[in-house]
Amino acid sequence: MLLDNITKRAAAYKTKERVTNKMINEYIEVKYGFKVHTTYIADVKRDLGLPIYDAPNAVEEFKKPRKHPPKEKVEAITDALKYFEII
Repeated sequence: MLLDNITKRAAAYKTKERVTNKMINEYIEVKYGFKVHTTYIADVKRDLGLPIYDAPNAVEEFKKPRKHPPKEKVEAITDALKYFEII
């Protein structure tokens, strides 16, 4: 009995697996049938105020202006973020 309580409490403190953009993209591809670019995922996260990690190869200025994702891709990314319990 005591050991069962300890394992239940330990499971409650276990950290969640880190969700990557690759996992989000795979979920969207299976459910919706299309792929999304990682910049679209970052743009949606930025709009929602979620933390975004700096890339080691980031540039100061873009060569081309950044395009915002289409509405259906924003909805798919938001659904994936809800599925992975990020939002």
